[in-house]
Amino acid sequence: MAETGASSSSMGAPRPTGPYLARELCDEPHHECGFALLRLLKPPEYYEEKYGTSFFGLNRMYLMMEKQRNRGQDGCGVANVKLDVPPGIKYINCEKSIDKDPIKDVFERVQRMSAEKLARAPPEAHNDAREGEKARVDQSWVKENVPFTGEVFLSHVRYGTDSDNSIDRCHPVLRESNWMTRSLLLAGNFNITNNEDLFSSLVQIGQHPRELSDTVTLLEKIGHFVDKENNDLYVKYSATGQAPRTCFSLIAENINVARILRRASNDWDGGYCIAGLFGHGDCFVLRDPCGIRPAFYLANDEVVVVASEAPLIQTVFNASGDEVKPLPPGQALVVKRNGQWKLESVLAPQALKQCSFERIYFSRGNDAGVYREREHLGSSLLQPLMRMLEAGGDSLANAVLSFIPNTSELAFNGLVKEAQAEMSRRRADMIRQLLQKKQSGGYPGAGGGDAEDLEESLKRVGAMTVRTEKVVHKDAKIRTFIQEDTSREHLTMHAYDVHYGTVRGGEDVLIALDDSIVRGNTLKNAILRTLDRLGPKRILILSSCPQIRFPDVYGIDMAKLGDLAAFKATISLLQERGMGDLLTDVYKACRAQLSKPLASRDFVNHVRRIYEPFTAEEISARIVEQITPPGCNAEVGVLYNTVEALHEAMPEHAGDWYFTGHYPTPGGTKVCCRAFVLWFEGSSARCYGVNSAASCAQTPVLVVGHG
Repeated sequence: MAETGASSSSMGAPRPTGPYLARELCDEPHHECGFALLRLLKPPEYYEEKYGTSFFGLNRMYLMMEKQRNRGQDGCGVANVKLDVPPGIKYINCEKSIDKDPIKDVFERVQRMSAEKLARAPPEAHNDAREGEKARVDQSWVKENVPFTGEVFLSHVRYGTDSDNSIDRCHPVLRESNWMTRSLLLAGNFNITNNEDLFSSLVQIGQHPRELSDTVTLLEKIGHFVDKENNDLYVKYSATGQAPRTCFSLIAENINVARILRRASNDWDGGYCIAGLFGHGDCFVLRDPCGIRPAFYLANDEVVVVASEAPLIQTVFNASGDEVKPLPPGQALVVKRNGQWKLESVLAPQALKQCSFERIYFSRGNDAGVYREREHLGSSLLQPLMRMLEAGGDSLANAVLSFIPNTSELAFNGLVKEAQAEMSRRRADMIRQLLQKKQSGGYPGAGGGDAEDLEESLKRVGAMTVRTEKVVHKDAKIRTFIQEDTSREHLTMHAYDVHYGTVRGGEDVLIALDDSIVRGNTLKNAILRTLDRLGPKRILILSSCPQIRFPDVYGIDMAKLGDLAAFKATISLLQERGMGDLLTDVYKACRAQLSKPLASRDFVNHVRRIYEPFTAEEISARIVEQITPPGCNAEVGVLYNTVEALHEAMPEHAGDWYFTGHYPTPGGTKVCCRAFVLWFEGSSARCYGVNSAASCAQTPVLVVGHG
């Protein structure tokens, strides 16, 4: 077995510190980010009159970022574009923060700066006051002099997937020019699997990108075709004898955003929602053709708004569920500078593969669909749980149902509701049997012993209930610079605590539901040790999602195969059964995949082969062995949901690549193969963000000049 891969933890990679160490201490997966775009359609006076503030747009952006705090807390940025301001007036404002509370920091800073400017408005900028009212500042003066009072807003919260959490990494990112139609701000929720190939295509046409990141690559990729569109239109209008200034006014009116996006995105591979603002006022949001990453929009007579989640739009803008719609895959919502908006087809839609894990873990639970789906996932666990209990000689009668905070609470509700329904069915059956026994003469006379037995039996049946307790609660996140393994494990253990007296020692089976088991670290180092202190007979951990067997490559931070509990368990089984040759064969096959150009689209996920010799139950049993901490007194069991139950719960979210290995894009399959190669070779590198083997064939398009 000398040729089989080493765990990434065995390598000498730099140990993270601070918040990045905190992520190692926990088992929670993390999302890339969340965004919001807002276009105000009415004149500034309208919002000042109706809502009593010059900062209607800014305030709404703050609320939308606060309601996406779950998506990222490493950085926050907000940008604003003002329409039709005279030359010499700043028309783009952009502020970012990587403070410990970046949302609060950036918006407090922006609001303070804007309020101070507004407070210094000269007397001549004030309108005549109405009777009984304070004089108001003229909105035209506000727009020209106060930052963040324009018509178009873009904001973003970031979760960083590497150790570089600098301001430069925060969105929105700006490609600035003296020509408004060439200035571009970009932000989004995305991960591009073929970033290195796109980078190479930029180099081939003579560009010199400042770094190898998908953010910069997409900014320059779109920016390149923005330049081309500008040049083409300038040549067209100048050929008719128009003056340069007139030419650029015509470009601002007629620039074709959808055409730019079609040219820029035709070779992208990944999951993405990309939002952009042009300096002259056009804006857009583009969604990937498989619908992997989510985006929702609201358009009425006051605003056009797009965000990563629907319920925050409903809440912030007091909209009904029917008014907020999903952005169709492969399409861009484009808003022109005149306020007209349209859904434009950019990429041919593919089979819909909306991310299921997003719904299980990240999306806000106050979305009506998310609420129902998570409850359904919980309810689908009851019958296999009953079989697991009965196999160990237990039942619901000595079971305590609980959950691991916080996102699993809705699935727990579904499990409890189904358990209560099952208990009601069993009570009804037992009462029916008792009555049938009485009718058959089993309980002959009042006052006799048999009658007393009947009364006692009915009391016992009536007392049958489903026991639920909030056994676990989560303390504040541990953030520490301590790097010794033993100290870190001790700190991890105290990230959770229990409510004492909720479990009968030596008698009860403690059932704890979680939304997922990704790496198993938190279970081993914290949760199981903490639950074992209560002295239960058995501890059963339920996962509302199936076994996570493959890396996510589209934006959820599960990028290393060697970290995944299901993968580690499977490798252990292969090693135990002397099947190391299979690992070597899979490595060679994956290695061969990396030499193929992405344009061939002929990719096979050979990593799936390592799971074929084993049942899900065998893998779960080995996971139990690996996550059970030393000295644990209770018997431990793990129960995962099935892929079939997942699809039944959320039929519209068929993206399941982390469970099945069926990636919706060829780049996804290729990156999964890369992840296995990296693991096998003992590398601690992530499966994306490293150099790929070959670039796609590109047709260079040279843009001469910049104006």
